[in-house]
Amino acid sequence: MAKFELKLPKMGESVAEATITNWLKNVGDTINADEPVLEIATDKVDSEVPSEVTGVLTEILFQVNDVVKVGQTIAIIETEGGSVEAGPASVTEPVAAPVAEVVKAVEAAQAVTAPADFSDSDKFFSPLVKNIAKEEGISVAELNAIAGSGKDGRVTKDDILNYIKNRGSQPAAAPATPVASVSVPAATPATQAVPVSVNGQDEMVEMDRMRKLISKYMVESVQTSAHVQSFIEVDVTNIVKWRDRVKNAFEKREGEKLTFTPIFMEAVAKALKDFPGMNISVEGEYIIKRKNINLGMAAALPNGNLIVPVIKNADQLNLVGMAKAVNDLGNRAKAGKLKPDDTQGGTYTVTNVGTFGSVFGTPIINQPQVGILALGAIRKVPAVIETPEGDFIGIRQKMFLSHSYDHRVVDGALGGSFVKRVADYLEAFDVNREY
Repeated sequence: MAKFELKLPKMGESVAEATITNWLKNVGDTINADEPVLEIATDKVDSEVPSEVTGVLTEILFQVNDVVKVGQTIAIIETEGGSVEAGPASVTEPVAAPVAEVVKAVEAAQAVTAPADFSDSDKFFSPLVKNIAKEEGISVAELNAIAGSGKDGRVTKDDILNYIKNRGSQPAAAPATPVASVSVPAATPATQAVPVSVNGQDEMVEMDRMRKLISKYMVESVQTSAHVQSFIEVDVTNIVKWRDRVKNAFEKREGEKLTFTPIFMEAVAKALKDFPGMNISVEGEYIIKRKNINLGMAAALPNGNLIVPVIKNADQLNLVGMAKAVNDLGNRAKAGKLKPDDTQGGTYTVTNVGTFGSVFGTPIINQPQVGILALGAIRKVPAVIETPEGDFIGIRQKMFLSHSYDHRVVDGALGGSFVKRVADYLEAFDVNREY
């Protein structure tokens, strides 16, 4: 018999860790090659981790809600065969100890899911962190005070080890003071949450993981960027007429539906090439000028939440390529089949609030980007039409573009000029163009 280490695989650029959300197999279960063993979640995308071998699951090294880094061993699978194999060769991780020692250490950590040790704390701590705290004599108050670097501020193994390393040099104040005598808020003096009254007819439902993340990111974005908006009305009559004329032939030839979104994305990509100052990110006091134009596209998930998959190198796509990219990402988002890498690397975001009937909106910037464009609903409205023979009133198809941008680095001239350029491209749309 041989033992195989199932490791958390690399899940795309910039993805360094994931949270375990569900184990699909239990210890003792037989697993076939490529069969899903557990479900994980990154910042935005949920996915499954399959087994690379056929065998029996003998050890589970992390529990639900534990945060695991890419390359860490998460389970042991016993297989038929000769010598012991240590998981995928692609993971560059030093082999520190035999599997037996790893299993022994994990068993010790799992044994410390002790009910009474940290039951007074409202924060979540992994079994490993609890075990280290118990062995080092760290109190609940000390553990609560450690600033966590993991997801949602969770205390990781590195955090508690660093705390222990520097513990001797810290002034002996907080641990020695009885917790009951100190009534100081844990964080900065932020506004205190107002209790909400709930009667017998109300229902209290906990936010799901995605909604908690969205809530966190939206608040952080508003606190980070100085949001300002510019609005412009666009005449898209020519685009509506052209799409109505060619959409059936387009679908028949390309096997793809032609929506308005790829047409608008094409115009945005052109405008970003004209105004590279909008295709930037902010890192502290530094501005990062992005070479590639990667357009984020807000899309709906099966549970109704929104996610932002990214069209990579959007400026290099023709209309057919843009339509295929938009449909592919949109369909996979609805089916819950996006991969972590699909949501990484965006440099500018577009959201279609018109889908819900909104005329315009004030979207929140997707950090660390500096701009986001909202597409309003297309409406038939009376408008003044200028001709060489004079002006007259006619029915036109119009929509609003709402541009939110970060006033820390984008002035009104740039923010306004950019959205005006998008409008110019849309209004100058060639009704005789080929798709």
